[in-house]
Amino acid sequence: MKLFSKYDIILWTASVFLIAGSFIIFPGSGMLTLIASILGVSSIIINAKGHPLGQFMMIIFSVLYGIISWSFSYYGEMATYLGMTGPMALFSFISWLRNPYKKGKAEVRVNTLRLPEVILMSMLTAAVTYIFYHILAFFGTANLSLSTLSVSTSFIAVYLTFRRSAFFSLAYAANDVILILLWSLASLTDTGYISVVICFALFLACDIYGFISWKKMKLRQNEENLSHNH
Repeated sequence: MKLFSKYDIILWTASVFLIAGSFIIFPGSGMLTLIASILGVSSIIINAKGHPLGQFMMIIFSVLYGIISWSFSYYGEMATYLGMTGPMALFSFISWLRNPYKKGKAEVRVNTLRLPEVILMSMLTAAVTYIFYHILAFFGTANLSLSTLSVSTSFIAVYLTFRRSAFFSLAYAANDVILILLWSLASLTDTGYISVVICFALFLACDIYGFISWKKMKLRQNEENLSHNH
């Protein structure tokens, strides 16, 4: 608990209450979605502190979210989370454990990507997007364009998470916007999915907070390292 500030605790508590409230007001998406939503928002807030536990929780969330996506024929989301986000969260969990900021400290060391790696990431994203578009089209994925765009932003997010870049939260925030649109379309068919829309709206707020938190963390780590070198 020493890891969290009062603001972190307030943010988590408010998020859980809003998620639980939305499931009471808009029932129908099931208990699995409620559990996944609370697990997801908890993971984001822990990730915002640079703690590897957040990545472990993301692995479990990916499995649950993949099952939920399958129920509405969002095969893109299912494939993305089960085939990419989940496994990459495992690799990120290992990477974060191996790269602590200080020995014996749970906080991960923030990394800075150089231009050649950014170019490589862009090329890989383009390739993944092209491949997944045709796969998703073959399986008749609902809302194909948005689903494909979700794959693209998810790949960027998991790559940046694995590489410990502060921008991973910003990529997830972009993905949250797409997911809000996707599940808003789903809620036109089944109002039970409105609770999922609210869930991703909270994810968006928490991911923006995560980006701000990592930028501050990176600045503090740089200042401490500079002070130590002098």
